[in-house]
Amino acid sequence: MLISLDPLLADICGFIGMACVIFAYGYMTGKADPNPFVQHGVNLAGAALLTVSLLVHLNPASLVLEGFWASIALWGLAKAVRQRKAAARGREQAR
Repeated sequence: MLISLDPLLADICGFIGMACVIFAYGYMTGKADPNPFVQHGVNLAGAALLTVSLLVHLNPASLVLEGFWASIALWGLAKAVRQRKAAARGREQAR
């Protein structure tokens, strides 16, 4: 246990995190044009909540996986912000 948290609360965080990751995957698969802020934001929330659970119920391999999952979600969010800014600049220049 790396943090002091009620194990039941850690399990609840883990299950909510798992639901977030599954939702994001289903959202991405089911939508023709998924909103990257929803997709990556929910993935990031899921990774964070699963990390809380893993800090109580230590599983090093899964903890590293969640670190990569969160990093990829942050990368996706940063990419979406850059694309949104570029699109806004393109619309301004077209006026």
